[in-house]
Amino acid sequence: MQLHIADTVTEEDQTALLTGLRAYNLQFLKTTNFGDLAVYWRDDRNEIQGGLIGKIKGEWLCIEFLWMHESLRKGGYGTKLMQAAEQTARERGCHRALVDTMSFQALPFYQKNGYQLELTLNDFPEKGAARHYLSKVF
Repeated sequence: MQLHIADTVTEEDQTALLTGLRAYNLQFLKTTNFGDLAVYWRDDRNEIQGGLIGKIKGEWLCIEFLWMHESLRKGGYGTKLMQAAEQTARERGCHRALVDTMSFQALPFYQKNGYQLELTLNDFPEKGAARHYLSKVF
């Protein structure tokens, strides 16, 4: 047995690690309600001007990425995007949502949309910044 340290993660190494982790987790979790969820705002050229990518994990919608083009911010597009994602998640059996955001990103936006601050990691990833974790019950 040898310990290896790498500066890059290969697709093969990641697949091997995730295969082992998922096999272990399957002993404890039902994965019948796991999958992807994406909601996008597209313009007339079909180019994405904003969107949300998340995962459904059991009864939770886990929001991984949310971005809106500068021209769509403050126009209610982000809220409509969230509402569509949450409604779709509810239709798929979710009762809660989880999201994280950096201190310079969208904490007030999520709070305005009913998300409650659960945890803050100060000085993450560097001094002066923070990472906030929020949840919402549907």
